Amino acid sequence: MSVSEGAAAPSFTLESSAGKKISLKDLKGKKVVLYFYPKDDTPGCTKEACGFRDGIGELKKLGAVVLGVSPDDVESHEKFIKKYNLPFELLADTDHAVAEKYGVWKEKSMYGRKYMGIERTTFIIDADGKIAKIFPKVKVDAHSEEVAAALKAI
Repeated sequence: MSVSEGAAAPSFTLESSAGKKISLKDLKGKKVVLYFYPKDDTPGCTKEACGFRDGIGELKKLGAVVLGVSPDDVESHEKFIKKYNLPFELLADTDHAVAEKYGVWKEKSMYGRKYMGIERTTFIIDADGKIAKIFPKVKVDAHSEEVAAALKAI
């Protein structure tokens, strides 16, 4: 399944790094930056997370809640947050069900080996729960600024 801009964002409830369950329906009325990334504490994912960390002031000013999602478990997320002082929650999608709902669980290839994993993608969900913007195959450099610019238009 994949989603498109203007469509209702698929609902989800996942355990967060803070040890509580976060549901999309609980965030109604807020803009949500939902970013999917492959793995905690790897070079590209760290750069992306730190970009959101460094831009969090601007993103919050624009009324957004930032949530990262990967197949890592809560314990891994807690270590990643602590190591890089991340000021937002990371959600554990250990069975990749939410990634599948959002169409970002894809076949990937590295060194000739094929495997299933997350295709780095960011979704901006508006206050009404609709997908306002999709950033497919994200390049991590200046991504936070790109997201902030899109939020200004929503």
